[in-house]
Amino acid sequence: MDSLKNVKQIINNHPASHIKVGVFDIDGIMLGKYLSKKKFINALENGFNFCDVVLGWDSKDQLYDNVQHTGWHTGYPDASLEILPETVRSIPFENNLPLFLTQFVGKSAEVCPRQVLQRVLQQAEQMDIDVYAAFEYEFFVFAENADSVRDKKFAELKPFTPDYFGYSVIRNSVHAELYHELLSLAETMQFPIEGIHTETGPGVIEAALAYTEGLKAADQAALFKTFTKVFAQRRGLMATFMAKWSPEFPGQSGHLHVSLRSKKTGKPLFFDADETHHMSEIQQYFVAGLQQLMPEFTALMAPTINSYRRLIPDYWAPTHATWGVENRTTALRVIPGNEYSQRVEHRLPGADANPYLVLAAVVAAGLWGIQQQQKPSAAITGNAYALKEESLALPNNLWDAAQLFKSSTAAETFFGEGFVSHFASTREWEVRQFRKHISSWELDRYFEII
Repeated sequence: MDSLKNVKQIINNHPASHIKVGVFDIDGIMLGKYLSKKKFINALENGFNFCDVVLGWDSKDQLYDNVQHTGWHTGYPDASLEILPETVRSIPFENNLPLFLTQFVGKSAEVCPRQVLQRVLQQAEQMDIDVYAAFEYEFFVFAENADSVRDKKFAELKPFTPDYFGYSVIRNSVHAELYHELLSLAETMQFPIEGIHTETGPGVIEAALAYTEGLKAADQAALFKTFTKVFAQRRGLMATFMAKWSPEFPGQSGHLHVSLRSKKTGKPLFFDADETHHMSEIQQYFVAGLQQLMPEFTALMAPTINSYRRLIPDYWAPTHATWGVENRTTALRVIPGNEYSQRVEHRLPGADANPYLVLAAVVAAGLWGIQQQQKPSAAITGNAYALKEESLALPNNLWDAAQLFKSSTAAETFFGEGFVSHFASTREWEVRQFRKHISSWELDRYFEII
């Protein structure tokens, strides 16, 4: 896809009558449409429009009443998008139909998650830094469909496989065709999977995506989540990436591995053979930034009410802004290695988080640490859940996380005031919707007895 001319030629030569385009919204949900070839080719040069209500409603298509970017007060005009030729990939189950990612431009660029990440990465480039990253996701698979889960009211669902059986060769051999088909889909659609295995819990799988440049890593992660759900449903199954679907089982993470390289020389910046654990001074600054800004940026990595069901002690998810070396009880796991494998794993993000915003949050916090030349606290050895240091405590609910984000000077500096205001308002809306809800637990506890 070297030029518009080449793109047009490829599109004109494709037998399909229409081309698919997609964009990711504030929650990381892929929205899109089919465009005729004529419309698509015109859009390559001139862009195209979506009603900007897609920036003004939640994951259930309910209209926000507390955001300024769009609403009844603006009349919900069209928002402009640009097609990104370099993101093209084929959809194998649609006769290799081309799919192109797009992003919001103009006024809507300030709240577009992909554009937010690009703005942070541009700040990294100005500091002679290239970001490399990889996401890994846990997701549960059920022998259900979109109708059956609703008929059952999301209760007593049948997992794809029974019982606890992490890293099982029996499970992945019995269901080898499904695993191989998913691996093939990931290769074809350019979100390659580096490793995949069963996790501990009925029907749960973990997939680690390939390490690559920052923006590409986020594209891969967003596409992986979308098309893994599509893949499952096309086979009569359901995959969920919600942070914790059941109180009986561990939550689902969306961990992020990050390292930095010099933009000018390509030299890795996290490795120093002479330092303890091979942590260069830049890696120490980066980890300190992640640690210190983690409470302020938690809402980006734990963006739903359900996210906080996962962040509880002794369930493999952090509760404090701690770090350690090869320590999976801490929020930040420094992984020593050679100059290209030295990295940090951020263990706070859940599988439910928007990958563009997760990576933006992590890079921004790390850059802040480098700029301020901050030093991390002492590394945690042993069980971080035993820590009682409240100064490192993370917010334990979405409302508090949104308030910290809304008042964060660092967030406004890196993401822009428009995005901070919009995102915080959407999270406050989410909490308000939850507070209207009467749960089955409340009915069982209070209806007759209280």
